[in-house]
Amino acid sequence: MAQGHSVDEYLETIYFLAFPIGEYHPQVSGAPTLAARVAEMLGVSRASAGEMLKRLEAEGLVERGERKEAILTPAGRARAEQVVRKHRIVERLLTDFMGYTPAEAHVHADEIGESFSDDMIERVSERLGHPDRCPHGWPVDTDFEQAENRELAALADLGPGTRAEIVRLAEHDGELLHWFYDQGFVPGTQVEVREAQPAAEQLTVRLNGDERTIAEKAAAGLFVRPA
Repeated sequence: MAQGHSVDEYLETIYFLAFPIGEYHPQVSGAPTLAARVAEMLGVSRASAGEMLKRLEAEGLVERGERKEAILTPAGRARAEQVVRKHRIVERLLTDFMGYTPAEAHVHADEIGESFSDDMIERVSERLGHPDRCPHGWPVDTDFEQAENRELAALADLGPGTRAEIVRLAEHDGELLHWFYDQGFVPGTQVEVREAQPAAEQLTVRLNGDERTIAEKAAAGLFVRPA
């Protein structure tokens, strides 16, 4: 499975981890290493992720920080941002022009995104009217995305009684992404946290007038703007 993930997919994953949503918390002792987090998100072994990180370091795309964590170099960040923007525009091509569902579009964008040249992406963007966001709410403009990150929080981090608007959906788990759409957890929807149940690792929320439970793991992948 590791062979199925390209340099660009690794850079896209590292980019997501490098620009977290909400308040930034530096890695603390005992926290999972970057290799472990990348491995989990891509569904590969830690050894495979570690080998790719060494390759990215050798190519000058990442460097090691004070805690041995991987940090995108200026060249790595520029390439990662290019990859992210391309992926999001291809997703919009697949949904807006080809009729795929948003969840399907994410999978197919991974499969075909690298076949699009930069010029093709600019032409697609122009034909689509320069879309602001991908189907799952992530801004096409990475500078805007990074600024907006500070306004957002994971639904799992909100206390009871908090109301919020769903802005973005985590994309790294395809099954979870499908579940979000099946259950109506989509960008633009209002949601209220009713009760937290840490022992059961779930929350009770109100969505579209109905109360329902959602696992903490799923709620951690719903990025919202608190009211």
